[in-house]
Amino acid sequence: MIKTDKLKAFRQAAYQHLTRAKDATFELTDAILLTRHAYCLADLSLSPVFRRNWSSIYEALQDCRPQRNKLMQLYIQQMPTDIRPILAGDHTSWSRPDAKTLQERTIEHQANNVYGNRPITIGQGYSTIAWIPEVEGSWALPLRHERITSWESPIDKAVWQLKQVCKCLPQRPISLWDSEYGCAPFILKTANIAADKLIRLRSNLCLWTAPPAYSGKGRPRLHGSKFKLNDSTTWTAAIETQELEHPQLGQLRISLWENLHFPAAPHQPMQLIRVERIDQLYSSKIRAPLWLIWIGQEMLPLDEIWQLYLRRFGVDHWYRLAKQRLHWTLPKLSTPKQCERWSDLMPMITWELWLAREIVQDRPLPWQKCLTKLTPGRVAQAMPGVLAAIGTPASSPKLRGNSPGWQPGQQRLPRTRYPIVKKGFSRTKKKTKT
Repeated sequence: MIKTDKLKAFRQAAYQHLTRAKDATFELTDAILLTRHAYCLADLSLSPVFRRNWSSIYEALQDCRPQRNKLMQLYIQQMPTDIRPILAGDHTSWSRPDAKTLQERTIEHQANNVYGNRPITIGQGYSTIAWIPEVEGSWALPLRHERITSWESPIDKAVWQLKQVCKCLPQRPISLWDSEYGCAPFILKTANIAADKLIRLRSNLCLWTAPPAYSGKGRPRLHGSKFKLNDSTTWTAAIETQELEHPQLGQLRISLWENLHFPAAPHQPMQLIRVERIDQLYSSKIRAPLWLIWIGQEMLPLDEIWQLYLRRFGVDHWYRLAKQRLHWTLPKLSTPKQCERWSDLMPMITWELWLAREIVQDRPLPWQKCLTKLTPGRVAQAMPGVLAAIGTPASSPKLRGNSPGWQPGQQRLPRTRYPIVKKGFSRTKKKTKT
């Protein structure tokens, strides 16, 4: 009963933070939980928990104003205070190649299964920073999930999100990042944020060691010798090396180097970690080593730090959940503001599933096996009984008469078409001497 009360209190608080059009918007979130398949946004109005007409969905997304900061603080209140939080950041694309009347469409990265095609799409980018609550599993609970505008880069958006989240956390977190964030601009922009960072590096990068002692003449050196990750002849001796046996990966060798830095960030020392598989019996091909850097306070032991990075993949699981089960990329909304308000509902729904995971009982489909540890999708399958028991804070709809509709004789103008925004910096061409 106490767990049910916690879920009801969360739903009541989230309902208040939706402000305008909160009744229709909150019923829309319940309809998302109960609708497993939908072909368009209006299909969600067929859910029994949505007591309004189908047109109210579009009006709700036009009028609602979710308060992101207050919702983020509500999410943080559900986190345990005695455990150091593990955060993970990443960004994804919402593909809209045919929406020529949608403003601020940009060229975004998207994996392409067709060999030879460029892995890009036209649409909008969204940056996410999430709390990873479990060591193993597919749970990732977003704290902020926001659109990357046409004048922002994924790194700038991630830095701003990390700064906003760390202001409200009770403890210093550990943040996990992919190789796209393993660069000097991200290191410099997050230097003053109270968060430790564990970042994967690309294997073709070149770092530098600490400079030698000042000789007393000239300008002090900023760099020592080169440390190319793909050239072992430039490596210095590792200060620590461990070998261990992993049940799935076989025998591993983990090495540690200290006081390395990027060329553009000489005053930001890092600790470099290399994870190498020395037993290839478990794989048909030789795997490339994993390069990680640690920036922050006291580092965890070597046999734990590399496994901590594996929890970053929970964000990828959440992206798949949002796109496939929560219908995030289903609607064809006409304005960026509507897309943002619709996207603000995805973290709130995910947190409801997290709070209901210990209340529901597994209800597998006939072709599914029973699970003892429920995934977000399994919890969503069992939500109808929970919602029927706890009810909804939304008020009943009130009849307001028929809409006047389109006035006779009023001219219908075509919608404005907007060009694709291409990010980047223009470089001036060098003039050739004649």
